[in-house]
Amino acid sequence: MKVSILGSTGSIGRQALEVIRGLPGYEVVALTAHSNIDLLEEQIKEFRPKLAAIGNEAGAAELNRRLGGRVKIAAGMDGIIEAAVIDDADIILNALIGNVGLLPTHAAITAGKDIALANKETLVTAGELIMPLAAEKDVKILPVDGEHSAIFQCLQGNEGNAIKRLILTASGGPFRGWSKKQIASVTPEAALKHPNWVMGKKITIDCATLMNKGLEVIEARWFFDMELDKIEVVVHPQSIIHSMVEFEDGAILAKMSAPSMTLPIQYALTYPKRQPLAMPKLDFFAQSLTFEPPDLEAFPCLGLARAAMKDGGYMPSVLNAANEIAVARFLDGELSFSGIAEAVRAAMQGFCQKGQGGISIEGILEADAWAREFAKSFK
Repeated sequence: MKVSILGSTGSIGRQALEVIRGLPGYEVVALTAHSNIDLLEEQIKEFRPKLAAIGNEAGAAELNRRLGGRVKIAAGMDGIIEAAVIDDADIILNALIGNVGLLPTHAAITAGKDIALANKETLVTAGELIMPLAAEKDVKILPVDGEHSAIFQCLQGNEGNAIKRLILTASGGPFRGWSKKQIASVTPEAALKHPNWVMGKKITIDCATLMNKGLEVIEARWFFDMELDKIEVVVHPQSIIHSMVEFEDGAILAKMSAPSMTLPIQYALTYPKRQPLAMPKLDFFAQSLTFEPPDLEAFPCLGLARAAMKDGGYMPSVLNAANEIAVARFLDGELSFSGIAEAVRAAMQGFCQKGQGGISIEGILEADAWAREFAKSFK
């Protein structure tokens, strides 16, 4: 199996390479990174891909100097897309962060490549376009996100059985149980301390605001062709049950494992087979499993995401882009923690909705650009 990894120096990309080290017969044919030249160089030397891409021309020139032309080096979005459509690849793992992942996913599907999708923004902003295109091209889109992978695994062997609801679990983040007033003074340092997971900064902040779960609700709507009112979120602090499916007869199937991203990554790469994987043994006696409803007053981002999906059109793109900028501004000390949701809400209220008769890639990018500029100037 030959794999191209978009975003190989990020958290998911690094874990994917760790998984591939343990999978006999798997070969990496392309790698891309935004700006981490040193780590990308190490990965190239170990995995010897045919192609590597870095975020800009200066980085590409430096990699060429270091590697002496041993690997083809590309740059920018053109380079990422080249890695997404490379002939040798059997599957593309899209682990890019942000809306930069949309065009490579679209290009890969158009080229007939199966996708292991970790890039949330692809379906959040363009699920209406991406899923029909995948069906047309007979391309598999396999979820890498832990919650969607859990639902996907619960659905295996249940084709044709009516689903009553999808239940996405959330850890609740580091501020579970805090009041809206307490949350207002949260610092970036505190928000980056997730109780169960080690992830990149942006997704960690999204978990703290529950925006990550809101984005997952939108993803689930497209991944599983499910009505929004049949997708629920339950706070499960232990992160042992990774999501559930309830069928029309009342039976609920849950996927359980110790908290780890390597399992959903490997399952996407080896589907429909399972391969051995070193995982902590689940100790049923070490802790109790508890559940509670999300606090939408203290964590309004989850409600904003549902509202954006209900509005449809380009509103999820506005939500996503405004959130990206607001999170960056929070990390830079320019916005309060509560200001993230305030910026997103203001952007959604200020956006003049277009495209109700259908959306386009061009329209998505325009809405994305508008929302970013709005969020940059929000006070």
